[in-house]
Amino acid sequence: MVLFASFLDGLSRVISTIKGRNSQKDAGKEAAEALAKDARKKELMLSSSGIVKSSKSDNFTSVCSRRGQKGTNQDSSVVWEGFGSQDDMIFCGIFDGHGPWGHFVSKKVRESVPSLLLCNWQENLALTSLGMDFEVDLDRNLHQFDIWKQSYLKTYAAIDQELKQHRKIDSFFSGTTAVTIIKQGENLVIANVGDSRAVLATISIDDGSLVPLQLTIDFKPSLPEEAERITRSKGRVFCLRDEPGVYRVWMPDGKTPGLSLSRAFGDHCVKDFGLVSEPDVTRRNISSRDQFVILATDGVWDVISNLEAVQVVSLTSDREKSAERLVECAGRAWKCKKKGIAMDDISAICLFFHPSPSPQIDPPLIISSHDERFLKQSSSPQPL
Repeated sequence: MVLFASFLDGLSRVISTIKGRNSQKDAGKEAAEALAKDARKKELMLSSSGIVKSSKSDNFTSVCSRRGQKGTNQDSSVVWEGFGSQDDMIFCGIFDGHGPWGHFVSKKVRESVPSLLLCNWQENLALTSLGMDFEVDLDRNLHQFDIWKQSYLKTYAAIDQELKQHRKIDSFFSGTTAVTIIKQGENLVIANVGDSRAVLATISIDDGSLVPLQLTIDFKPSLPEEAERITRSKGRVFCLRDEPGVYRVWMPDGKTPGLSLSRAFGDHCVKDFGLVSEPDVTRRNISSRDQFVILATDGVWDVISNLEAVQVVSLTSDREKSAERLVECAGRAWKCKKKGIAMDDISAICLFFHPSPSPQIDPPLIISSHDERFLKQSSSPQPL
């Protein structure tokens, strides 16, 4: 197990002063925040549209966000290359706010998750390392994943509670989704709350085509397990007459808030009635066939399929513009498929795992006639 140098002092204090966990936690939090500040200074952390190119790994990240037609852009994102001062780690997250304070909530969660997660990971790593011989292989990947999972659960619970008590942000009727990934060497850890989505592009063993693999679940009230939890907590799940098929979460009186998510940060009006901020945390070992992962808000997924998104990104010759191209395609798709409906905010992160291949060794793509028509239409010079 690798411990980053910036936290070695903290580790020794945990080992020697277990009883002083509160002061140690403060020290760990300060160390994590200092690392975040240093990453921003070195341009290794990005919280707006742009790119992050690693000089010490094959990671390359493209980010783009565009305001919709509903007012303030409530989407936010973050990329942290060299997460925790480790060359083989990168953190990516995308957040979709909703409600009157949604843009404040999404930005607050974006600012809080990386450093607090890092602090909790360091603490859990130190505690589980005590008395364990890491020279013996005890399925190291599973052990690392369990540490990350417990760190995520602790982090998200703490942030949601902090939002509830925040004096300057009203999260009673406002909240945000959160889909994040951590790439640690060849391991991928995915955590999801809400209906923003992570989709992996991988080369099919069968025919060599580039195919999508959805890494997350869209947590909607229509999912049986989610609906059962909500109704068991006295919340209500039903559709409005003018929105058939769109299930929403309501308070017991059935009047508010009509939330189309079953998991979210914030929205404390229904936290006692089945809504949770608990993330679904999963893992994947990255293979040579896995090419890139897309994180995007539902402004993309409401109008573009997983396959279409993968094809748009893979056919963009300049990786720096891959997220921008996907956002542009989604904007055009909104005009075609959602006429009369105000366009949502649209945001995407594209994280590439390997160096850009030369044209002659690009993996072959199999594109249906429908997909070809979509891509042609998306590439035509229409203004958004």
